[in-house]
Amino acid sequence: MDFSLSEEQQALVDTARRYARAELPKIAADLEAANQPPSHALIKQYAELGFLGINVSEQYGGMGLGNLDALLVLEEFAKVSSAIAFPVFESCVGPVRAIERFASESLKQRVIPKVCSGDLVVAVSMSEPDAGSALTDLATRGVTKGDRVVINGTKRWCSGGGHADGYVVYCRLSDKPGAGGIGAVYVEKDAKGLSFGPNEQLMGFRGVPSSDLYLDNVEVPLDNIIVPAGGFKQLMEAFDLERCGNATMALGQASGALEDILGYVVERKQFGKPIVDFQAVQIKIAEMRMKVDAARLLIHRAAAQSESGLPNLLDASVAKCFANSIAREVTGDAVQLMGAYGYSKEFPMERRLRDSWGWGIAGGAIDIQKTNIASAMVGRRFDQRR
Repeated sequence: MDFSLSEEQQALVDTARRYARAELPKIAADLEAANQPPSHALIKQYAELGFLGINVSEQYGGMGLGNLDALLVLEEFAKVSSAIAFPVFESCVGPVRAIERFASESLKQRVIPKVCSGDLVVAVSMSEPDAGSALTDLATRGVTKGDRVVINGTKRWCSGGGHADGYVVYCRLSDKPGAGGIGAVYVEKDAKGLSFGPNEQLMGFRGVPSSDLYLDNVEVPLDNIIVPAGGFKQLMEAFDLERCGNATMALGQASGALEDILGYVVERKQFGKPIVDFQAVQIKIAEMRMKVDAARLLIHRAAAQSESGLPNLLDASVAKCFANSIAREVTGDAVQLMGAYGYSKEFPMERRLRDSWGWGIAGGAIDIQKTNIASAMVGRRFDQRR
């Protein structure tokens, strides 16, 4: 078992790191201040440099590399900020992968190459007012009428809402109760009857737009059905890769905090010497390193074991749960070590702390991951309704 990166992977990491560190911190600060997502011009630049669709098949305009390769790049961008990394996230581990995996060939050709070229941003819309963790309680409904699907409902907490060009909308496509009636449909931003709520004002995730979606008799072609009714299990299999992406976004907050804090404790002096000379600081940074390394190994295990397809539920949930948890701890410790500098908006550390809490909520909360882990361990699902 070899834990080292290949020469090609290390070169990929080095390229992503140089670009992210040199070009993106000032942009990240501006996005944070304005609560605005990356511009289409910046996303196009990502595409030109090969940072979009890293693990998407070459036949659809991607680089054709592995899931691990994509996550390696994603971490380097996430170290700068969640907003800066989000276009990479969406193109490599987001809903476009469900389209690649399950949609018709014509829909794949319509959507995926444009995502990889930076001309199209696709978001996923899952949650509803009464269906968050209880996702199979979805009420948004799509009804087939001739060669069209007519969709009605309200979606909530859509990351990318109002900004993305297209949406993978989870909805009920038959009368079967629970998971049996759920599928997913692709809806373009300019579809008649689709409107958006205001950009949510969140504790973190500034620069990652989030809003409600209102679907009022929205009509799309039958070809826009990604997964028909009864395909909920397939959607969740694809979502296991997104869980690895979520875990990597959390890891990036922690690993970025660790890198910055190492420089700080060496330079910062109190009582006439660098604070790294104090044993309490040494213990803290050692604990931070152990947590970051452990989270990265769990994520890489899930990714490495998914190269022939998609990660399994157990590996993805373990990685996400642990990375989400330690990100909060590591960024919190970093803020404490930096004192007032860590608490100041003049520096990125407090932003990392706020974003870390968000990643432990998005994509399935930490405790839901623990339920998934237990379910995979005993080999059966648990009915939370009884």
